[in-house]
Amino acid sequence: MTETLTKHERNLAALIHASTFSRFFIPLGQFIVPLVLWTANKKEHAFVDYNGKQALNFQISMLIYSLILGAISIPFFLGFFPNLFDGGHHGFIDFSNFNGININFDSDDFWFGSFLWPLGITGLLQGSLFVINVVYTILATIRTNEGQTFKYPLTINLIK
Repeated sequence: MTETLTKHERNLAALIHASTFSRFFIPLGQFIVPLVLWTANKKEHAFVDYNGKQALNFQISMLIYSLILGAISIPFFLGFFPNLFDGGHHGFIDFSNFNGININFDSDDFWFGSFLWPLGITGLLQGSLFVINVVYTILATIRTNEGQTFKYPLTINLIK
């Protein structure tokens, strides 16, 4: 496929993949900018059409995975949050006792540790999704600029 591609097609396809990084500057930029570039050029270039679909499907898939992980962590957060105000060992009432400056930590005081494990695991999974997103977007940008087709892993094909 690299023989029939023009430099313009390769650059445009690479720009679509790289434009997903606009999420750091524009809210929902990972969807809006590639969508505009893809819809403006999909009828003229099959390579651009393929890469636009790949980039958007991957970003939508990453959003779905992030929402699922967020939904999984909500019950654990809500289970921990109401007990924060009960005035126990880790409540806000303890903050008024700084006059005596008695700071003592006992392992039995950390009753909320069982709630933080799932939050920590989902946080690590969210971080790994972010790293996967960045790494594969860079790989896709490089490969399409070289004229190769690139298929993202973990992608749900919503746009066909």
